[in-house]
Amino acid sequence: MSIVVTGATGALGRLVVDTLLTTVPAGEVAAVVRDKEKAAALAARGVELRIADYSRPETLAGAFRSGDRVLLISGSEVGRRVAQHAAVIDAAKAAGVAQLAYTGILGGPDADFTLADEHRATEQLILDSGLPYTFLRNGWYTENYTANLAPVLAHHAVVANAGDGRIASASRADYAAAAAAVLTGDGHLNTAYELSGDTAWSLAEYAALLSELTGEEIAYQNVPAAAHQEVLVGAGLPEGFAAILVDVDEAIGRGRLAGTSGDLARLIGRPTTPLAETVRATLSAA
Repeated sequence: MSIVVTGATGALGRLVVDTLLTTVPAGEVAAVVRDKEKAAALAARGVELRIADYSRPETLAGAFRSGDRVLLISGSEVGRRVAQHAAVIDAAKAAGVAQLAYTGILGGPDADFTLADEHRATEQLILDSGLPYTFLRNGWYTENYTANLAPVLAHHAVVANAGDGRIASASRADYAAAAAAVLTGDGHLNTAYELSGDTAWSLAEYAALLSELTGEEIAYQNVPAAAHQEVLVGAGLPEGFAAILVDVDEAIGRGRLAGTSGDLARLIGRPTTPLAETVRATLSAA
């Protein structure tokens, strides 16, 4: 029996493996990856590599073993994820895994925005499979904003169409710690967790924080959805993905990413990482 992390070389997967290795012997951790070379650092730490690709179901046949505890990290190819996830679920069921944890989105079946569609469908596939599951319904990562600080600081503006909506974000490391907790602990089977930060904040507050920390005047510009779409496409994003982000902002305006259930802090045994801490770290590293 192993603890298996799929997508283990991705931004979240790497952090999950790092967290697991603080408490679990490396020989009990397996990483499902597409690229063996990219995962060389994991192999050097003693983690077992299992080479497989969500988009090639035949490669998944050897990815899991009976009794494994598996984390299915949602794929990054929006629009293709249901079929990809279905292939993983089928392989996990055929292997007889003991737990299938899945990183979905805050709100689960009640999330009413486009980005949630594939997550809702995947959760249903897992329920239909009969596998023991844990749904990790992740809220927004603070890094979704701090990763794009350069253009914000260059233009002295946070541009969005989220209105006064609030965002209960947490750091990616917080979500990784929660995943590690449910993979190594007991009492998490057939359970859904609504994971989010302890405190919800608005984009106006985010802009004010940036102003305070940089000494520059950073404004929040709330614009119509169509105008935001134009800004994102002008910055080089594909139209379809830009439309998804605009739709997320609309959902933020409706309060869909503001929930503070406390599940995340309870799972990780500490408060979630404050917005200011992640922003400061990003500015220091720039």
